[in-house]
Amino acid sequence: MASVIESKKACAVNPLKMSQPLGATLAFLGLDACMPVMHGSQGCTSFGLVLLVRHFKEAIPLQTTAMNEVTSILGGYDNLEAALINIRSRAAPKVIAICSTGLTETKGDDVEGYLVTARKRKPELADTEIIYVSTPDYVGGFEDGYQHAISAIVRTLVKPLPVNPQQVTLLPGSYLSPADIDELREIIEAFGLSVIVLPDISGSLDGHIPPDWRGTTLGGTTLEQIRTAGASAYTLGVGEQTREGAQTLLDIAGTPFEIFERLTGLEVNDRLLQKLAQISGQAVPAKYRRQRSQLLDAMLDSHFYTGGIKVAIAAEPDLLLAVGSVLVDMGAELHCCVSTTKSAAHALLPAQQVILGDLEDLELGAADCDLLITHSHGRQAAQRLNKPLLRIGFPVFDRIGNAHRRMVGYRGTMDLVFEVANLMLDHVEHHHPGDWPLSPEALQAAASVATLETV
Repeated sequence: MASVIESKKACAVNPLKMSQPLGATLAFLGLDACMPVMHGSQGCTSFGLVLLVRHFKEAIPLQTTAMNEVTSILGGYDNLEAALINIRSRAAPKVIAICSTGLTETKGDDVEGYLVTARKRKPELADTEIIYVSTPDYVGGFEDGYQHAISAIVRTLVKPLPVNPQQVTLLPGSYLSPADIDELREIIEAFGLSVIVLPDISGSLDGHIPPDWRGTTLGGTTLEQIRTAGASAYTLGVGEQTREGAQTLLDIAGTPFEIFERLTGLEVNDRLLQKLAQISGQAVPAKYRRQRSQLLDAMLDSHFYTGGIKVAIAAEPDLLLAVGSVLVDMGAELHCCVSTTKSAAHALLPAQQVILGDLEDLELGAADCDLLITHSHGRQAAQRLNKPLLRIGFPVFDRIGNAHRRMVGYRGTMDLVFEVANLMLDHVEHHHPGDWPLSPEALQAAASVATLETV
């Protein structure tokens, strides 16, 4: 169990944290025919839009209520109403999803009251679902905004329905890529189950060329699918950040749930397959037994390059737990861990402490480490320290293919293990040729991997 230390610096240097509104926007981008809206200034929206476009290399639909100095003081009702009417007339979305910003939260705009008034004044909004979530960017972080958005979607659109025993709802964490979601969907459907993914960025941000352009999201969880989630027999959440949404589903529709703290690694995927077998009444398909065996072999092959290394990692809490735990399974030591916000996930991290800080804290703690892991803003620190950098999380803007990168399931875990091992091997070959002794930690890791039980 890691102890959590909050940085007391007067300011953030090379910030690690992304804001709540940005996390909520990502969740809304996983809904089909949706238009996300930031209730704030144009600058708030523009900054978030740039990060999303650079990470996914896609056109991102995102609007703003364009608050200015006067409306920030007098209140933003007129701006909000005008934005709703303009968006409906120009893009005709099925869902308009609004998240607040620090500007309007500080002013204290009663957005829920504004929406009631707008619907009364503008009956043409009756055919458009409107979701609102409070996401002040001066507290919390990316994960917090994402989890609050999921809860807002469920509260607004889900109603209890007769239970379909062959349907489950999957709540993916914000760090899962479109390829990760596709992998989990394939695993669940292999047991004869149908799955509602909420939200589903694998349909909207998976890097495809759309057949048309509507100005809204193209793909994702449809309005009908969201409503159908009230009939699911079970909810599966990936990451502690999905607990709030799963609890909301339980409160509204009575759907039992289980939260998997991560699905990167061996034991956690064993538990997932056992749970799916229990829900469906079917045996684990043979192909997953084969994939498990392949992962074991990959871990044996790779541990020579990961055993005994010291790692410095900075990421959102659930991603920190997912990647950090696998590295510990491979014999690495989490020497420096930096995160963004408080989370129950920190208690599960196999490290001595977690610093709630920035990338300066990572750089200071990484001097004696062999590997740095964080998003693309950590590349300068890696260059200064002459250390290899594994890019994870959001944003990764200096690499191509983020939507297709996979690190969940047996196959995704194997991809991650190979990526780390090859990164270390490449660094040693270029900077310390012939200098890679097999450490006692690596031998111990090999022994532990070799004795792991089968499913």
